[in-house]
Order: sequence, then structure tokens, then C-alpha cells
Amino acid sequence: MPPTNLPISRIFPANSTRRQFLKNSAATISGLALSSCGWRLADVQSFAEKTGIRVVADVFSSNEEMLARVQAGGGRAYSIIYPSDYMVVQMTELGLLSQLDHSILGGLDRLKKQFQNPVYDPGNRYSVPLSWGTTGLIYNSEQLKEAPEDWSYLWEHKKELARRMTLASDVREVMGAALRMLGYSLNSTNQDQVKQAYAKLVELKPAIASFTTDAWRPQMLTGDLKLAMCYSSDANEVISDNDKLKYVVPKSGSSLWTDTLVIPKGAPNPDAAYKWINFMLQADVAASLVERLSFSTPSEDAFSLLTPEVRENELLFPSEAVLKNCEGVAPVGKFMEVYDRYWTKLTAG
Repeated sequence: MPPTNLPISRIFPANSTRRQFLKNSAATISGLALSSCGWRLADVQSFAEKTGIRVVADVFSSNEEMLARVQAGGGRAYSIIYPSDYMVVQMTELGLLSQLDHSILGGLDRLKKQFQNPVYDPGNRYSVPLSWGTTGLIYNSEQLKEAPEDWSYLWEHKKELARRMTLASDVREVMGAALRMLGYSLNSTNQDQVKQAYAKLVELKPAIASFTTDAWRPQMLTGDLKLAMCYSSDANEVISDNDKLKYVVPKSGSSLWTDTLVIPKGAPNPDAAYKWINFMLQADVAASLVERLSFSTPSEDAFSLLTPEVRENELLFPSEAVLKNCEGVAPVGKFMEVYDRYWTKLTAG
């Protein structure tokens, strides 16, 4: 008899943001590992009632922390992990993930086309997409004389924004924004291009209040900040509390992120893991994540259940014209040392 628990590993920040839902988690069903998105207790209770399986979850502060735990033998403790797209690539290359049996899964054929054969996992061999979104700028439309349209706005208006703006605490997002502004790929492995991006950020640094992925939220609501770099899901939640706040995906391009579910090799309860994935793929469950957590769903069936107001929300479901300039964050191998070196210099002091 397999265990009646599901261990989950997952990634979260302190509030209920995208990085809290997925701030990397792992779960033991009883072994589920969640990584930076955001399920809620109601989902777990509903799953337990339907299946009789108890979910036990661990939460990590980042994809990288979750990976370190799995590499240290934690993969055998979890039946489900919630990594972000770029981490799926890394974990696949390291041989840490089990290939999925699609015959056990339902709903994969009802994913939006772009999610049926994603670049980070062709054919969804190792992962199932759960949620997605963009990275952009949230700003106070009352405090800014002119609305931002691109990353260049930060440099052009740095006096007006001085100490009243924040950038994400994420090397690839921040360096990627500068790279896109300069006309380069968000995933550049050209040292000269990355050096140029670093130089632009050094020029901007005196005007930056802080590098933070979450702390901007209350500061935007109180008016202490005029602008912040953030995830679309987080922006959608905050804007619901203050209609003077607006969100834009910079026209030169930004990141398009996807958070996923995977089964690690050595999972203690793979049968329960498949049940969890199928549960999360159910249209009503996936739709509830959109309604409650502001995550964009990759499921056509879940999308059809949303209210017209949510379906037409371009913050959650941007147009093709916006998406065509966005890129997913991809692993850059040993070149990551270059990014880390410049990031350490940028954020020091």
C-alpha cells in the first residue's frame, strides 16, 4: 500500500504573492514540494476530502534553495515540486525529474497552444504548467506626470523617481530588463552586452530605493513609492485596492514566466502526485487560482469559466502584441557566474 500522505515542496515569500505561492515548495503527498506560486489551505482540504490523501508541504525562499534541498537528497522526501520554468530546464539537465506518463493525466490537450510545447520543456515531458504571467512596472498614475511605456523611462525620469522606485530582488529579472532596453536578449550570454546592462544599472542605482520582490506592495498603497518593478499577478492584487495604480509591460520586452508542477525522481508517492496534478488541472480548481490569487491560467477550460471581466483583464491576459516581445528566463549555464558577479557589485553597499 502506498503512503496516504503527499509531500510537497514549494517556494513562497511572506505574503500571498506569486513568489509565496511558489516560493519554492515541496510536498510529501504526504510529500508535495511547492515552489513559489500560491496554493491555499482550501485547495489542500478539498483535495484531502476527495482523495483521502494528506498533504504535507515545505516552503523555500527561492527556486535555488529548493534545488539545493533536492540535490542534498530532498528529492526522495517530496512527491511534487513547484519549480519555475527555467528551473525545470536545470532540474531536467541534472536528471532530477521523472518523465511524466501523459496517459494518467487529464487536461493537457486543453492547455493553450503555447503551453503544450513550451521551450523550457518540449512536449511537457517533465512538467505541467500551472500559472503564468509577466514582469513589468506598477506605478501611481496620480504622482507621475507621464505614464511609463518602457524601461528607459526609469533613466529618463530618475530625478523625479529618486528614492521613490524599487527594482526586483532578482538578478535575471533586473539584468534582463536592462538588456531588453538595450535591444538584447533577456538571456544574453555575451559578456559585453551584460557589462553594458550593468553599467546602465549602476547609473540608475542612486535613484533606487531598494531591490525587493515583495516589500513594495504596502509602499505603493501608501504613496511612498511612485513606481515598482513587479510580477503581473502581484500588481493585479494591489491595483484592486487602489485604482490610481496602473501596470505596464515595457514595450521593448520583459520576462514571461511560468510556474509548473513536476515529480522528482525517487518520489515517495508518485500515484498521489498524479492525483494532485490532475486535481490542479481541473477547470474549476484552475479557475479559482485566477480568481483568488491573480495567476493567469494556461487552461482553456479554466479560462472559459472566468467572468468576462477577468477574461478581458489585459494585466492577467495580455495581447499577442505585448507577449511577442517577452521572453522566458532560460538557464545560462556557467555564464551565470558573470551575472552573479555583476549583481553582487550592483547590490553591494
